[in-house]
Amino acid sequence: MSDTIPEVYFAETKSKAVFAADGPKPQFLLDTPQFKALVVGLEAGGQIPVHEGEAAMYHFLEGEGLMTVDDETYAIKPGVTVIAPSGTRRGMNAKTRLIFLGSKGEK
Repeated sequence: MSDTIPEVYFAETKSKAVFAADGPKPQFLLDTPQFKALVVGLEAGGQIPVHEGEAAMYHFLEGEGLMTVDDETYAIKPGVTVIAPSGTRRGMNAKTRLIFLGSKGEK
């Protein structure tokens, strides 16, 4: 059994976001082989290149931009949630500074 107990309550989740000019720096809230939960900050004009991946959820807390899932592009803003099924291509472009939560299960 682990000597550490994972944090389970995050009162100020947005404050955990890290912003960097050279791209996103995901901050893991939970990082296990079975499940990953993270908060990500993305500067205005920043992007996450289109890539393929396992099923993932993105929930936007702050900012505006565009997210592509396969051939569809969606406007993102606070309160929007995007689910990218396993095997789909996804990417993101930030119009303003963005903060989002992401999660994914095991491969």
